[in-house]
Order: sequence, then structure tokens, then C-alpha cells
Amino acid sequence: MAALVVLVGLVPVSASATDEYCGITWGSGVKSGPQDMGGNLVGLRAGRGDCYDTLVFDVQEPVGGYWVSYVDEVFEDPTGAPVPLRGGAKLVVTVYASAFDESGRPTYSYANRAELLDVTGFPTFRQMAWAGSFEGTTSVGLGVRARLPFRVFTLPGRVVVDVAHFW
Repeated sequence: MAALVVLVGLVPVSASATDEYCGITWGSGVKSGPQDMGGNLVGLRAGRGDCYDTLVFDVQEPVGGYWVSYVDEVFEDPTGAPVPLRGGAKLVVTVYASAFDESGRPTYSYANRAELLDVTGFPTFRQMAWAGSFEGTTSVGLGVRARLPFRVFTLPGRVVVDVAHFW
């Protein structure tokens, strides 16, 4: 004799309800690396991936530390003037590398301090603006679509910031 089993009220769970977006588990809290001073900042680059947008600080060796955090307002160092940014959230990205050599000559220069890189069409990034280079640290304001998870890590000659497209 066969038994008939009826399941009532079961709702299938979609993969997106149980899995993190692209496996991302980074969070949105402050990220920092050793406060060691590094070489000089020599370039900035940005890119888009399937799961996150990337900002890369190219630094002459040695690569120093970093401090990255969501903030209500980004301020220019050393003046304290607010740095206007587009987007629903603002990240301040500080790397322990100067944009000037020992003689005071720039090792990194930009055409427009309010638009360091063209991020038109990026899923997450909205704007990158110069926030200053003072006493061995360089800061950039990063306007993003929303307060999203991010990670920061170093590679030889680079400090890398990835910001997820979604939670």
C-alpha cells in the first residue's frame, strides 16, 4: 500500500535569498592596514568587474598602509574644506603614500581635482575627487551609489579598493 504525502505551504527558496551576492562577505565597516609610510603615489586607475568596481592606487615601492571608511562628509587635507561628491554614500580613501617627492615635485598630477577618473557608466562608482596629499598621506573622496560592502588590500606597487555592486 502506497502512502500519499501532500506538502502544503512550502515555498521554494531562491538562491539569491540564501547566498551572498557573488560570494561577497566584506561588510561596510572601516578597513585599515599598517600605518607604515610607503613610496610615492604615481597613478590612479579604475575598473569594472561583474561583482564590484575597483579603484587602484599605483605606488612606488614600498607600499604603505591605508585607511578607508564611509563618512558623512569628505574633507580636504590640510584645509578642511568639504569635498563635494555625487552618490548616495561617500568613502574617504587614505593611502600612506605622498603625491610629492622629497623635493616637493608632484609624483601624481591630475587634470581636474573634482573628476580624477571618468567613471561614467560604472555600476557603483559615481565620482572620484582629490582630497589632498599632506604629511605623507594622500586622500581621495569616492562617491558611490549606496553604502555597499567594500574590501581593501595591497599588492606589489598597489593599494586596491573594491566596492560591491550590491549587497
